[in-house]
Amino acid sequence: MLEEVERWLDRRSWSVADRPLEAILAAKRGTTVSVVLPALDEEATVGTIVAAIRAELMTEAVPLVDELVVIDSGSTDRTAEVAAAAGARVVARDAILPRIPAVPGKGEVLWRSLLVTSGDIVCFVDADLRDFSADFVTGIVGPLLTDPDVAFVKAMYDRPLGDTPGQGGRVTELVARPLLNLHWPPLAGFVQPLGGEYAARRSLLERLPFPVGYGVELGLLVDALHTVGLDALAQVDVGVRKHRHQDGQALGRMAAAIYRTAQVRLSRGHLVRPELTQFERGADGFVPRTHPVDTEERPPMTEIAEYEERRSVA
Repeated sequence: MLEEVERWLDRRSWSVADRPLEAILAAKRGTTVSVVLPALDEEATVGTIVAAIRAELMTEAVPLVDELVVIDSGSTDRTAEVAAAAGARVVARDAILPRIPAVPGKGEVLWRSLLVTSGDIVCFVDADLRDFSADFVTGIVGPLLTDPDVAFVKAMYDRPLGDTPGQGGRVTELVARPLLNLHWPPLAGFVQPLGGEYAARRSLLERLPFPVGYGVELGLLVDALHTVGLDALAQVDVGVRKHRHQDGQALGRMAAAIYRTAQVRLSRGHLVRPELTQFERGADGFVPRTHPVDTEERPPMTEIAEYEERRSVA
């Protein structure tokens, strides 16, 4: 590990307990905080997360979060109804910036969320978390409120696979961590580089391109490094993250998208064949299934006319 990273781990890796809620609230002053939950068919968990944030972080006694928005990216279940009933403002992905047709993907939703939120700090939380704790929000928002030199904060945590501790995050260990260590060694200290819980200053996010799909976490992390430098990045231990796990083939598609995101940042070149072929056993043997790999990225939000117009009116 680079000496730079060892020093960074001492300076920029914290526990949620390092910043009591009282200290975070005292540092908030006029800074506004938006929490965004990207959601697709998450009716089983989204309401519990929204209710916890409303009850613990959006009260008169604890006014940490100013805005709580669920972006529904085309759910076929009751995600939108459950989230709204729990107290979130729900916005349909396709209703945001209709001039640019939406494409499937988590990164697409996160990018569009900048157009319908207003917080100085934007905090992203996945909507499939189980046993959710408000520490996920306070932990990653805290450094941004108390340290003006910090611009981007990721949560770190244990990720059990079922009842087995420490075995979640398979794509992180097999794909993302090797890529980061080999090509962006300053980022080798991040425990959960692909984690979906992170917060950043709007002034940074609006300057970054967003890969539309699974590559968004790696893309934002790498681009944030190049934009503001390692010392402006941080991570906070928030305990344990339990969520819905995907099957091996879905993980393969995720890995391909992440590799492609890294490749673009290494070369800014053209992929000849951005597809991934996987195999499923059928009645007559193995059947190939070919899937497109996410190849689109959305430009920095500051390049979008509607975003600039909104800022000029505010």
